[in-house]
Amino acid sequence: MKETIVTKKFLKAGFESLGVTRDMKLIVHSSLKSFGCVEGGADCVIDTICEILGDGGTLMMPSFNHGEPYYNGDIFDVNKTPTTNGIIPETFRKRKGVLRSINPTHPFSVWGKDKERYTKDHQKYDAFGIGSPLYRLMEDGGYCMLIGTGYKANTFHHLVETCEASPCLLPKGEVYPVKLYDGTVADAHTWSWRDGICPINYNPIYPPLMKDIEKRVKIGNAEVILYNLKKGYDVIASCLNDGAVGGIKCSDCKIRPRVCKWSVDK
Repeated sequence: MKETIVTKKFLKAGFESLGVTRDMKLIVHSSLKSFGCVEGGADCVIDTICEILGDGGTLMMPSFNHGEPYYNGDIFDVNKTPTTNGIIPETFRKRKGVLRSINPTHPFSVWGKDKERYTKDHQKYDAFGIGSPLYRLMEDGGYCMLIGTGYKANTFHHLVETCEASPCLLPKGEVYPVKLYDGTVADAHTWSWRDGICPINYNPIYPPLMKDIEKRVKIGNAEVILYNLKKGYDVIASCLNDGAVGGIKCSDCKIRPRVCKWSVDK
């Protein structure tokens, strides 16, 4: 059977039918291989999204390393440390005109009209809390697009956990050295990750409740989802606070933040 080739024209039609529009503020989580075969690879996907958004739009992608440099005796370098989020975010990170926020473990890469504002001073705020790049995107009416990843890759639920004060996460709980744009080294904080597996978000239980606020389309072999962040916040917060869909409430959960060599207060 002949493999379907996903072209730029096909991508553009699919994204636009989903609801991606000019001047939109958008975060994208992605799996390139989920499409099947894309003519032009990761660059084609990025180019297509940027062209739809236009000069007035903003595109954000995760640029996380999940602490890998520190486990390997290195430190986060905002200019060089690769992302562990896949080929599309890594290709995006290295593009001319893309800025990267400074956070030891969970920085974001941003292109477009508001890239300076969304990446500025991330090290002074929580990884995902108030003032973070993703929080600012939500407050500005932003959207999230999940390309072939499903909701497990939806790191927006970490923002909801942080803002709702889930007891398993400790904002600003760990401090690491980081290499800045000018090559100097400074300390920057990030959150303390939970010392256990979340019963709500590890294999997320909230997706059935997203049906009323999301749109879905098939592009090649990939199922692509689009939803408004503010509306998504309300859905996820209900799961955390009320135990929706049979899940345990955050207030009843015994999992707490980890303690490690980088913890501020061991």
